[in-house]
Amino acid sequence: MQLKIAVCDDEPADRSYLTELTRRWAEGAGHTVCLDGFPSAESFLFHYAEDSRYQILLLDIEMGEMDGVTMARKIRQQNDAVQIVFITGYSDYISEGYEVDALHYLMKPVQEQKLFQVLDRAVGKLRKNERMLTLELGGEMVRLPIHQIRYAQVQGNYVTIHGKADYTVRMTLGELESQLDDRFFRVGRSAVVNLSCITRVTKTDIYLSGGGTVPLPRGGYEKVNRAIINQR
Repeated sequence: MQLKIAVCDDEPADRSYLTELTRRWAEGAGHTVCLDGFPSAESFLFHYAEDSRYQILLLDIEMGEMDGVTMARKIRQQNDAVQIVFITGYSDYISEGYEVDALHYLMKPVQEQKLFQVLDRAVGKLRKNERMLTLELGGEMVRLPIHQIRYAQVQGNYVTIHGKADYTVRMTLGELESQLDDRFFRVGRSAVVNLSCITRVTKTDIYLSGGGTVPLPRGGYEKVNRAIINQR
């Protein structure tokens, strides 16, 4: 697979170390990689404005004026597919990664085997993100990236798919579910949700990023929480 990866760390030694490990991983896994290093969040964002093709970001959290989490928030405003891996010397920041859908946290000093495992996971998610759902809507064909689907709900003979836009198609929820992957969780008879889009779960409802809630049937609370844990 051809990959474009950025390493952003304000410590030159750490940046060189991560770059070398990533290059070694790519060679061993048979990937062709374009690998760029940046000394600050600001320098990366300046370059990203001209070239936004990066697929994997290895981001130090504790940098200068702009930290890695703030930088990731800016990236997520326009790119929901890039795989973000945070590098940190502290565990205090882990909860902040959920709002930017970070793939993983790696603690410094980064261990080679753990980095390789996380990069393998990143590639797996990138390949999943290439999958498309084809919908026929009033004589028009729409191709929708599966990872952009937040949730889908059924009403009668129709399913409404909620992504960056909403699409209502004549099909059963089972037919839609068969075209999705293990990122999605069936909520009773009425809905399917993208696990990575869940922001909060109560005993009665699932809350989703970008707005929207899905009623949770009796006995579903433990099941959906278990699915979220297994997905991560």
